[in-house]
Amino acid sequence: MTMLDLTIAEALDALAAKRISAVELTEAHIGAVEALNPRLNAFITTTPDIARDRAKAADAARAAGNAPALAGIPLAIKDLFCTEGVRTTAASKILAPFIPPYESTVTARLKAAGSVMLGKANLDEFAMGSSNITSGFGPVENPWQRADGAKLVPGGSSGGSASAVAARIALGATGTDTGGSIRQPASFCGIAGIKPTYGRCSRFGIVAFASSLDQAGSMARTVEDCAILLGAMSGFDEKDSTSADRPVPDFRAACARGVKGLRIGIPAEYRVDGMAPEIEKLWQSGIDWLKRAGADIIDVSLPHTQYGLPVYYIVAPAEASSNLARYDGVRFGARVDGEDLIDLYERTRAAGFGAEVKRRVMIGTYVLSAGYYDAYYLRAQKVRALILRDFTEAFAKIDALLTPTAPSAAFAIGEKMDDPVTMYLNDVFTVPASLAGVPAMSIPAGQDARGLPLGLQVIGRHFDEETVFAVSSAIERAAGFTALPGLRAGATP
Repeated sequence: MTMLDLTIAEALDALAAKRISAVELTEAHIGAVEALNPRLNAFITTTPDIARDRAKAADAARAAGNAPALAGIPLAIKDLFCTEGVRTTAASKILAPFIPPYESTVTARLKAAGSVMLGKANLDEFAMGSSNITSGFGPVENPWQRADGAKLVPGGSSGGSASAVAARIALGATGTDTGGSIRQPASFCGIAGIKPTYGRCSRFGIVAFASSLDQAGSMARTVEDCAILLGAMSGFDEKDSTSADRPVPDFRAACARGVKGLRIGIPAEYRVDGMAPEIEKLWQSGIDWLKRAGADIIDVSLPHTQYGLPVYYIVAPAEASSNLARYDGVRFGARVDGEDLIDLYERTRAAGFGAEVKRRVMIGTYVLSAGYYDAYYLRAQKVRALILRDFTEAFAKIDALLTPTAPSAAFAIGEKMDDPVTMYLNDVFTVPASLAGVPAMSIPAGQDARGLPLGLQVIGRHFDEETVFAVSSAIERAAGFTALPGLRAGATP
């Protein structure tokens, strides 16, 4: 085992025992990024000098006996988090020249915890997508490979983060999840990823997509590693009016709780038409694992789940059209001059936004327009309340839900991409939890017939990430998922 194969927990133990130094660990990852990123395109911007400086500081802090919780751990930061003095693009050409003068709360907390930033990870433009092909800086490649040699998508929007973690060029990563953008790429890349309760992590300094849905979370190779990262990322922030003023539990300790006596709900509505038999089989395996671990399995109903996708694709574009109105070529970002102010707006946005962003802004503007607001947006918000009620009523009887994460394994770049609706169906299992604001996690649990990873999803009550981690850890132990992608540091063809 090389330093690149360590988990975050193992790396922290090795650093504490002085078997390795933060500088050595960081240099190994910088070298891995340099070797693989030209192929994977997982990073838009790399920051080796910053990484080296932070690694030296981590070693100095450890030598002085006051090392913070994540001292020396190399991470990828999704390029949706503003980083002071480091370009932040949201994978959009319109923000290509933007260098923030301030730091997001989440990355500030990770920095204070001693982590090492390797660079800014690629994503779907403004987090709009499920494949990481909408990035203005080119698609990201999944390090997992099919026998036919086709390059696979890593999922999205946090595809760069997932690809970097799976390929062993970062120990962990930040992601954001609006409708499944942490969980679906985690499933596609064979890693773990958690979307915490809405409000658990501050949204200050995160480039906004849909403000009532966006939530930061952690991505790593194990459930425990996600818990370690989330503990450092979470907490109340007075700069974010949607931040929850609640104590941050010991998420890592919750991983060892076990599931004996827990009631696990299996929602009938997640058995969708046309579900692949291997997804159904994996789901049943998850149920059997939890039974053997002492959990009680209870069938439940979430009757309004079927409306999750249409509700999401009204609410999210509506909020996006409002949030993206600020990108006008006047205050910051790219600018294309025109004959007058309106022409400047039109030219700047036409050149700066990609096709998917334009599509969602147009949809959002339409559903908010006079004559359509009541018929679409207001009605969607009412159905969203019913979806939340379904979860609330279910959690009166159970402790957590178990579902598949995605309806398929990773598909090839170029497949499924001509039809936006087909692409949107990638989020069918993840969107309801986002609309309800509840915590949800994807755990790698098996492989399909082509050897590609498949994930199971655990959904919990509001602010009960501890149970989500406990159930996820039990599944992780039972699944024993040890498969590795073919394209990874130290194993490049």
